[in-house]
Amino acid sequence: MVSRLLLAAGLAAGALALIGGAAASSHRATALPDFGPNVHVIDPSMSTAQIKATFDAVASRQLSNQFGTDRDALLFMPGSYGTTTSPLNVQVGYYTEVAGLGASPEDVKVEGTVDSFNQCFGPNNCTALVNFWRSLSNLSIHVNTAGKSGCLAAAEFWATSQASPVRRVHIDGLTTLFDFCSNPNFSSGGFISDSLFTGSTVISGSQQQYLVRNSNLDGWTNGVWNQVFAGVQNAPPQNFPPTKANPNPYTTLATNPASREKPYLYADANKHFNVFVPDAQFNTTGTTWASGQTPGRSIPIEDFFIAKPGDDEKTIDKALSRGQNLIFTPGVYDIDRTIRIKRANTIVMGLGMATLTAQDGVVPMRVDDADGVDISGLIFDAGPETSPVLLDFGHGGHGKRDPANPGALQDVFFRIGGPHAGSATTSLLVDQDDTILDDIWAWRADHGNGVGWTVNTADTGVRVNGDNVTATGLFVEHYQKYEVFWAGENGKTIMFQNEMPYDPPDQAAFQHDGILGWASYKVADDVKTHEGWGLGSYCFFNVNPTIHAAHAFEVPVRPGIKLHDILSLSITNQGTIDHVVNDTGAPTPDNTTPVDIVSFP
Repeated sequence: MVSRLLLAAGLAAGALALIGGAAASSHRATALPDFGPNVHVIDPSMSTAQIKATFDAVASRQLSNQFGTDRDALLFMPGSYGTTTSPLNVQVGYYTEVAGLGASPEDVKVEGTVDSFNQCFGPNNCTALVNFWRSLSNLSIHVNTAGKSGCLAAAEFWATSQASPVRRVHIDGLTTLFDFCSNPNFSSGGFISDSLFTGSTVISGSQQQYLVRNSNLDGWTNGVWNQVFAGVQNAPPQNFPPTKANPNPYTTLATNPASREKPYLYADANKHFNVFVPDAQFNTTGTTWASGQTPGRSIPIEDFFIAKPGDDEKTIDKALSRGQNLIFTPGVYDIDRTIRIKRANTIVMGLGMATLTAQDGVVPMRVDDADGVDISGLIFDAGPETSPVLLDFGHGGHGKRDPANPGALQDVFFRIGGPHAGSATTSLLVDQDDTILDDIWAWRADHGNGVGWTVNTADTGVRVNGDNVTATGLFVEHYQKYEVFWAGENGKTIMFQNEMPYDPPDQAAFQHDGILGWASYKVADDVKTHEGWGLGSYCFFNVNPTIHAAHAFEVPVRPGIKLHDILSLSITNQGTIDHVVNDTGAPTPDNTTPVDIVSFP
């Protein structure tokens, strides 16, 4: 990412009786679960000044804490926050989750803004390129910038890159996905789902690639290399490649083929906590909550083991064996014994970007081949001893699955290096059929601690062996061999963003079988059906700019394999990608201009 600096108090009584047809547990006594010290529950009885002080205390630790160990979740009980004359304007930094605790996003109403701004590293060096690992979900914001100063009073700002999801929100007012108030204001990649934007347009600005799915817009402006919309009401019309007459590159799918929204905490009318698990949906458009009810099921908090840093894996495994689900509270967990998920429909959630770090080369988590398992909101870190895999989902694979109850991963992120030296052969292995991958970022670090060609070693970010796997928002970067290797049948990817590794020392270190480099996205030679939309791969070989990669994408040539709106480019001419897909597409030019392919074959 650094290289891109070179580029231009409870619900009202009776408000919740049913959620998606599931009875709420309002008969239970009120009790705040023990989520530990880094879950900050905001209540409507608190003054705006008190709430802002809580946010400011977190932000003071997290705004520049890119590789630190602090983790935080700020959770709003149902109610209203801020007023017209005294709005709530707060900032969000690293490892911070901001979420509402209502059954609907409309149950938490914020008058104000929840912002992420550029970071400035020197004169004319202000960007959002490393604004990672933060999230916003399940609330409504009426944009009110009174009290904000200067240019920053213009809008709700969510200037982030990569792993910074916006889910299940209603934002009413001008929203911008880049911070245009300081230069050069670059931003790179993001994800929005199940959200409603009213009252004004969304400004994409400098965002290079972006995915919006199952949402409703009130307008969208511009884009750099490609913006992808799947099942989005009022999305911009298809326009790829861009032209002088219409310079905005858009890939637009009328419906999204498969989705499963992320499970979320909510408090019922008696302030009792539960987790709501949305159902899977197929070929849909718009939000799940437009009619007031999201289809799915509710699970009382008592059915969860609430883990805290320091809990050992045996304790966690015993809870899972008793049939409990699992919540990781904010913190960093050193995992030296594999956590096994064996039971169908188990829910595993992380709060506040909870992080599992592999110790002694173990696989931190392994999920058996079972229906309906859902993993969300976690970061998996490699440790210094090489792990074969960081998350093995559907171990063994290809058992008989219920396609209507797919397994799912939402907002699951992987790191090889960055906070410390780390190594893993594969970050995410998907063995299970009928799986949804939703906002996945696998990152072999290009900056931070423990970074170097022979230091943070990693072959592949995502390997898919299962059939009928759909990926919506797949970000995979800097791995040393195939970054994505897809061997399952009937796979689908909607929006892929990739950078090849920056640091091959020479061509001999980055080639195989007589082929220069490694493709970023490889579909196995024997696969018969696969389809992708809005796929992009970039090179920035800054250690040795003479390096070539023969192909950005490699796929079998047969009728069932189809790619739409794909591109490759070389950032400031630091190396060359010779072809976009197989031997189709010209070499990347020297001026950071993409080579666009509308369809292949």
